Amino acid sequence: MNEPAIGIIELNSLALGAVVSDAMAKRAPITVLESHPICPGKFLIMVAGEVDDIKEAMAAGEHYASYTMTDSTIIENLHPQVLPAIQGANPVGEISAVGLLETWVAPSCVIAADAACKAAEIRLIEVRLANGLGGKAYMTLTGELNAVEAAIEVAVAAVKSGQLIRKEIIPAPHEHIKPTLF
Repeated sequence: MNEPAIGIIELNSLALGAVVSDAMAKRAPITVLESHPICPGKFLIMVAGEVDDIKEAMAAGEHYASYTMTDSTIIENLHPQVLPAIQGANPVGEISAVGLLETWVAPSCVIAADAACKAAEIRLIEVRLANGLGGKAYMTLTGELNAVEAAIEVAVAAVKSGQLIRKEIIPAPHEHIKPTLF
């Protein structure tokens, strides 16, 4: 990804989500990466671009979203593993120790995934955002046990207060479990 920043807004209104996406795209020269309903009846918007443009678009989005916004974030210098993990396109390779983190909202999980990648030598397996998860978000990562422990610790610290559901570490997953992790 060439863009140095992303912005994410989650709303609890489907109809307003389209309006907010439109307002953001009209406000600044950004790329809309995601703009669609997510479970359970929420709407997710993810945009990429230059930092100042993202800040301007996010200000417009937050204004129009108003009280329907459940969460939002801006991440500058997004780690290169994060978007492919969201898109289900991260090459995983060998699965060693596994870290898992679950949040109530999508933006907090993306923040955690970015922080984990920047903190330790790990590989993101997947970042799932709300669909099929009852509105929750979920990430899995792998690496050497000490790196996974460090990454999960930093990821937990990065999640906004009240948004963490659970974190888990599997030090040595069974061979039959590994294929189910991605």
